Amino acid sequence: MQYLPVCLKLKDTPVVLVGGGTVATRKARLLLRAGANLTVVSPKITTELEDALLESGGVWQQSEYTETDVHGKKLVIAATPNSQVNQRVHDDATALSLPVNVVDNPALCTFIFPSIIDRDPIIIAVSSSGQSPVLARILRRKIEAMVPAAYGRLARFAGGLRQTVKQAVPEESPRRLFWESVMEGSVAEQVLAGREDAAREELLQRLQDTESLHSGEVYLIGAGPGDPDLLTFKAARLLQCADVVLYDRLVAPAIVDMARRDAQRIYVGKRRAEHAVPQGDINQLLLDLALQGKRIARLKGGDPFIFGRGGEEIELLAQHQVPFQVVPGITAGSGAACYAGIPLTHRDHAQSVRFVAGYLKDDTVDHDWNSFQSPSETLVFYMGLMGLPIICEQLQAHGRAADTPVALIERATLLEQRVLRGTLATMADIVQREQPTAPTLIIVGDVVRLQEDLSWFGEA
Repeated sequence: MQYLPVCLKLKDTPVVLVGGGTVATRKARLLLRAGANLTVVSPKITTELEDALLESGGVWQQSEYTETDVHGKKLVIAATPNSQVNQRVHDDATALSLPVNVVDNPALCTFIFPSIIDRDPIIIAVSSSGQSPVLARILRRKIEAMVPAAYGRLARFAGGLRQTVKQAVPEESPRRLFWESVMEGSVAEQVLAGREDAAREELLQRLQDTESLHSGEVYLIGAGPGDPDLLTFKAARLLQCADVVLYDRLVAPAIVDMARRDAQRIYVGKRRAEHAVPQGDINQLLLDLALQGKRIARLKGGDPFIFGRGGEEIELLAQHQVPFQVVPGITAGSGAACYAGIPLTHRDHAQSVRFVAGYLKDDTVDHDWNSFQSPSETLVFYMGLMGLPIICEQLQAHGRAADTPVALIERATLLEQRVLRGTLATMADIVQREQPTAPTLIIVGDVVRLQEDLSWFGEA
């Protein structure tokens, strides 16, 4: 992050803008809307800028820029076509430790202007850190289409009732939960429709029943195989609601970062022979936090019900009648295969697919190998890196052809994804040579032959 987004209170703050052209006029409009006490320094200014200054009480200093023009100011902006003047403004401002923006010159900026969606008092800012203003404006237009203009009215409605709600619900977490239910429910809809009196009455009625605000809930969320873009809308929404986030090692950091900034984050990752928190303790922790009235997002790589032990985690919750939701995620088998260009089923190659644990509860690889022999079935082994030599050996020993194609996908769906291809006869040697690291996924079957032609992501 090159810049820290902040909101400046500029009302009655002395600000100087050097320049009077079209670009300067655009900046002046923003500054005046924010209530700045604006002085424009320029021999000439646009008619629009002159009118705006007269209307707002701003000052036009009709002169060339001099060093003293930044004295006594709190914010400095340069928007002239003269690079030498812009450089002098930057140097003079920084010498006085004043924040300065030189338009279209990020190297001379200590702050930048984002693209703004104004739903006063709701302000949404989009910035490309000065790298692509056009892209920022495109994103702004997309967001503007999603945010009704009436959201400003909703924010003012909530602001007028903050103290009332705070007195009725003094504890921070239940109060936040109350406001979230208000903002996403019928009260907000009534405000957006212009029925504020009815909305206020409903909100006050709901304040009489605060007992429900103290009940906890668990969200068992499938975080997918790695790429944050594969997270579902529901998963992202519930993650934003959580007070506490429990996550394992297969969850991408970018997904964990999608949680609220004030949410507590607890790492409970496990890997082979190394458990940060034993599974039983995780189950108990979820229960304990929920009984404290917390809302907990339990992030699990892939899908929580496919080799994710999700059933174990909600079993204890169900026994104690703790509310929970399960949000499916894209399982690693599907995500890895798609990003590697390997269709798990194909009319000419495979009519079924089987997901198989690469090792079992006691760290063995002991399956009914005779049931894995159909050449028209794709086998997908999860967590099978350590057991790969045994998998290849046993499949051949029980009848699968030695030249059956095999793919091992490392760090699936991420930019570092790598695909290793071989056969049951050669794959163990390839893995020994290439030394892939977990997380990996193994695909066995004729569909692997299609990877070279269909791959669009990663290297084979």
